[in-house]
Amino acid sequence: MFWRKDINSRGVSPTEELPEVVSFDYYCIMYRRVKDTVVFCSLIAIGMSCTEPKEMSSIDPVNWNKRTVGHPLPDSLTSGETYLSVYSEIYSRTEHQTHALTVTVSMRNTDPVDSVFITKAEYFDTQGKPIRIYFEKAIYLAPLETVEIVIDEKDREGGTGGNFLFDWSIPTTASEPYFEGVMISTSGQQGISFTTQGKRVR
Repeated sequence: MFWRKDINSRGVSPTEELPEVVSFDYYCIMYRRVKDTVVFCSLIAIGMSCTEPKEMSSIDPVNWNKRTVGHPLPDSLTSGETYLSVYSEIYSRTEHQTHALTVTVSMRNTDPVDSVFITKAEYFDTQGKPIRIYFEKAIYLAPLETVEIVIDEKDREGGTGGNFLFDWSIPTTASEPYFEGVMISTSGQQGISFTTQGKRVR
């Protein structure tokens, strides 16, 4: 709605043109429309953020296919299995409060001459239930090479007692592969970090 003030009561000539003035009601209507539009757009943005898949480096840390051995491993290799404990979270203050950690799982070839082969890497949670298998086909580690699996801080599936089992095969003259876990978290000016070492179980 548009309106004009009573110009005659102010002594203004009826023939003199005055600019139209937008009413207060009009401003209110437009404000509500803009507000509704902003709220609608915000809801759409929130919905999109909730439905978008969250990428985690622990799902696909490296391109394992590039490391896959394309032929059967010789029967002359020595095989073994190593257990490694990792912590995606630890207790803080009480048993009812936990603190999330970033985990780096380090697979190292300690031999300066021979390549070694990791045939399987499987991740288990605190109850011993399998979470994921990173690869089931043998991958190689060149002499003194290190390959890592990173479990993001937001990936807390492993809990306070997560662990890995690694199956491996090596030449009879080669050194056994070495497995290490590095846990770290920082908050403000404080931080926590510690390591775990693998133990051969077979």
